[in-house]
Amino acid sequence: MAKGSGKNRKRQKTRANVRPEPPLDAPQQPHLVPRKSVSRLAIGAGLLLLLMMGGGLYWFARSGIAVEPHRTAESGYVGSETCSGCHQAEAKLWRSSQHRRAMDHATDQSVRGDFNDATFEHAGTRSRLFREGKKFLVETDGPDGKLATFEVKYTFGIDPLQQYLIEFPDGRVQALSIAWDTRPKDQGGQRWFHLYANEAVTSKDPLHWTKLSQNWNFMCAECHSTGVHKNYDAGKDRFATTFTEISVGCEGCHGAGARHVGWARQKAASRGPDRGLLVRFDERTGITWLTGTGTLTPKRSAEPPVLRKEVETCGRCHARRGQLSEDWTPGRPLSDTHRVSLLDQQRFYADGQMRDDEETYNYAPFKQSKMFARGVTCSDCHEPHSAALKAPGDGVCAQCHAPAKYESAAHRHHADVTSPPGCPSCHMPERRYMVVDRRHDHGFRIPRPDLSESTGTPNACNDCHRDKTAAWAAQQIEAWFGPVRHGYQAYAPAFHTAWSEAVDAQTLLAAVAGSGDAPGIVRASALATLPAPDLNLIRRGLSDSDPLVRLGALDALEGLPTDQLWALASAQLTDQVRGVRIRAAELLAFVPVPGQPAADRDKFAHASAEFVAAQTLNADRPGARTALANFLARQGRIGEAEAEYQAALRLDASFSVASINLSDLYRQLGRDSDGERVLRAALATSPRDASLHHALGLALVRLKRNAPALDELRQAASLDPSQARYAYVYAVGLHSAGRRDDALAVLRNSLQLHPNDRDVLSEAFALSRETGDTASALVYAERLSRLTPGNRQIEDLIKQLKQ
Repeated sequence: MAKGSGKNRKRQKTRANVRPEPPLDAPQQPHLVPRKSVSRLAIGAGLLLLLMMGGGLYWFARSGIAVEPHRTAESGYVGSETCSGCHQAEAKLWRSSQHRRAMDHATDQSVRGDFNDATFEHAGTRSRLFREGKKFLVETDGPDGKLATFEVKYTFGIDPLQQYLIEFPDGRVQALSIAWDTRPKDQGGQRWFHLYANEAVTSKDPLHWTKLSQNWNFMCAECHSTGVHKNYDAGKDRFATTFTEISVGCEGCHGAGARHVGWARQKAASRGPDRGLLVRFDERTGITWLTGTGTLTPKRSAEPPVLRKEVETCGRCHARRGQLSEDWTPGRPLSDTHRVSLLDQQRFYADGQMRDDEETYNYAPFKQSKMFARGVTCSDCHEPHSAALKAPGDGVCAQCHAPAKYESAAHRHHADVTSPPGCPSCHMPERRYMVVDRRHDHGFRIPRPDLSESTGTPNACNDCHRDKTAAWAAQQIEAWFGPVRHGYQAYAPAFHTAWSEAVDAQTLLAAVAGSGDAPGIVRASALATLPAPDLNLIRRGLSDSDPLVRLGALDALEGLPTDQLWALASAQLTDQVRGVRIRAAELLAFVPVPGQPAADRDKFAHASAEFVAAQTLNADRPGARTALANFLARQGRIGEAEAEYQAALRLDASFSVASINLSDLYRQLGRDSDGERVLRAALATSPRDASLHHALGLALVRLKRNAPALDELRQAASLDPSQARYAYVYAVGLHSAGRRDDALAVLRNSLQLHPNDRDVLSEAFALSRETGDTASALVYAERLSRLTPGNRQIEDLIKQLKQ
């Protein structure tokens, strides 16, 4: 129930005043927290007794303590069985769905795993899975690393694997990383396996099943149950999480049903036209797909809306996003209650495909697709109540795409293959997550092995032809379809240049951000990725009809001088979408109240309250506490900010963003000794975190302890060469210490990875000129000139060097 395959984790980049990303790990069943974005999982309340039994501890829940559904009149939830009284056909389909079994009490009927005294070994721990009466138990390493026995209270998911949840005395529920492969034995199933199979995850690891990253209350509850309220008590660090239905029921998608039931029970003459529904999924009503003369490409009979109620509702759980509010209403823009992850280098390839060690959340790929652009919705392909495909095999595609054309050898070019590849093989390639779970990409892409060559993106051709190169596959595609590629997703070169720090990144990204054809999520991502703000594009983005684009435009304003911020972003304080208002308030917190126009102060106060509420909702997470601390620090509320940073570190001492920002707060107060103490404590937990070494080095410089400062800066540059800033600062320190040649060596090594980093180039130019190495200085100056065309100062320097 977390995300990805858990390999190649990268620690979060940190620096002073870092804005931690909101949680972006909403699940779709089942899911796995990947190493590179350690995050969330847990459920319910319950008093657990800790007893000594033999050599280990024994955890169990008292009978009747498990979370019970709250069915108060205020909640408006009635339960799926009430719905089924009238909607019997839909209820029958739902009962066969994975939604129905997204979570369940652990019983003989729900548990699929072998608890007949089975054993499983991982990272030196031999776990035992067994039963005592009706209880399902596991003896494994607990939070202290010692063997203990825990009672399994809930099952999670059903196919192709099932996870198991364990309840703790403080109301948190944790997900075991030992899962059961529910596939048939002849497919490799019917076995226990570890979700981080290739990693030695012990109790000291952030990914251990007892840690924050595997906590249900935050990580999973919203999407595996219905009507969830997390109910975290920050003062006591306890949960009292509730839900109205243990699995994903009717109201998980349609919202609370009390008004609709009331409507149904009224006399026909007094019934209102809205039927008491929170949303009517009627966007497909009356819509036909027509094929024009001379073309086999169908067209929707009416232009689709920019945001579709169905897609936004499914996206609540099938998007990578963080929750901002529990006040969710089906059909509303997802950004109203959640912060959706834009395309970034950590989670996506340059063409928008999700990376192999990230969960395939279908919302982002689908919103990049030509299908979405043309007006296709989820229920065009999936039966909405069972979630099954509407037709077997290629029949789903054949609803719109003429089989005579697309099933022909002239299109598929694999007539000599015994089982010719179907539509998904080429246009929805599979990726494997959670060791055994294979899922289709929903970007509906044309295979582009040519992009694999130039940008390193994967392609469907080489998924099968693994013994061949991408160049070979590209030649085959060109031989079949000609030299011009017409794929809808044409933005890979722009993101690739940005992520590889190429010279033309600004130009290419600006073209994508300003394109009328690029998907909204892509334009938003391009705006947020721009190396330098483009105010004309940002203004256009802030008035875009898609809230994701408005959010991307706000992200592009990060770091802009405060005297420009208010005029650009203040209109978004009253945006119709809550997520946009929250982001605007976060940005504008830099502007002191006396500098705010009097007419806007109430607007800012309201949006700020929403920002604070979003962080308070997630006060069980160090990222939210740190985001709130940053906001308070921006407003000059120093004591409150310090308390929030400290609260974040109590939750997770290894959360380096909080340590670095708290240290920077102390710097501003002239308390660098306190900053050093905080950073050294963090390094005791995370000794290989480059960002901590870098921050400590800067603190020691301010304390005039130059020798140990240089050593810390050296470690930062060595541990994370992907950060050009670390090498640059270390080189400056070496130069200041009189070690000019060593500084030049560091800069030259960094330029191998970052040939277009302006700071590194500028320092390399200055030191080369200082040593009399005119040839090298000229090379660096010419690179700088290409990065900043029209810079007269650099052009004059080049002329001098050539003379």
